Amino acid sequence: MGTRTLRTRASDTRALGLHGEAIAAEWLEHHGHVVIDRNWRCARGEIDIVTRRSDDLVFVEVKTRSGASAGHPLEAITPDKIARLRRLVPAWFAAHPDEHADHIRIDAIAVHVLGERSVVEHVEAIA
Repeated sequence: MGTRTLRTRASDTRALGLHGEAIAAEWLEHHGHVVIDRNWRCARGEIDIVTRRSDDLVFVEVKTRSGASAGHPLEAITPDKIARLRRLVPAWFAAHPDEHADHIRIDAIAVHVLGERSVVEHVEAIA
């Protein structure tokens, strides 16, 4: 497999991921969340979406798939990934000192892209 093929596949995967995150953000807003940050990055990693719902902050990991060959999207959220997300939450608060919350939660969203149609699964409090 050539380098060009690997770059194309990585580019396609990134584009699918961004598309899934946009779908997830829209779904969250439709269900009462206010998106306050997207694709926040630091040296430790990335948080896909941060929302506020009432006085709660929700940190959301989004996984997107366009078929079943790679398994269910939520299977990609491993214990290591959850541990990394738990370490990212305090880093996000350190970078946003004016933000506060009564409760914080880490959620997961699976986006299944099926041609023009998408199916969203929201799992609250994965960690």
